[in-house]
Amino acid sequence: MVASAFEYDQIGDGVGPGCGSEVNVLASVSSWAWPAALRDIFRPRDVNLLVARQASEFVDIIESRRIHTAIVDVDSEGGGLATVKVIRLSYPQTPCIALTNNAGGCVLSKALELEVFSVIGKPVDMDILREQLNRLFVKRYNSHIFG
Repeated sequence: MVASAFEYDQIGDGVGPGCGSEVNVLASVSSWAWPAALRDIFRPRDVNLLVARQASEFVDIIESRRIHTAIVDVDSEGGGLATVKVIRLSYPQTPCIALTNNAGGCVLSKALELEVFSVIGKPVDMDILREQLNRLFVKRYNSHIFG
């Protein structure tokens, strides 16, 4: 599924991190089976998946909805780590997880500078992603929604 900045795939009614509010995760659009794989993690937890193609769409969505984390494909044509940088400048409290084909020193160093919560190699092992989401939500929101 490919969606514009203001279209989103609502996976459930939403269960907030510890407070009963809606949970929203914003992710990069991808040509592979990414949205379907995320739905498998999010649907049972009533988490909303929103998608964006480029940095400006990420910011537009974050401005219009509460986003609990952003998952950014740093190898994407839409800007990669530049997207994380734009998010950091506009919304420094929004946690980010980065996905990359090249988890080498340069990418890790830049991700560390941008205070990315986690860098996950591609192809993404969905169990590792779920574990990282669980760590993030426990640490940031005191929620075990991904546990």
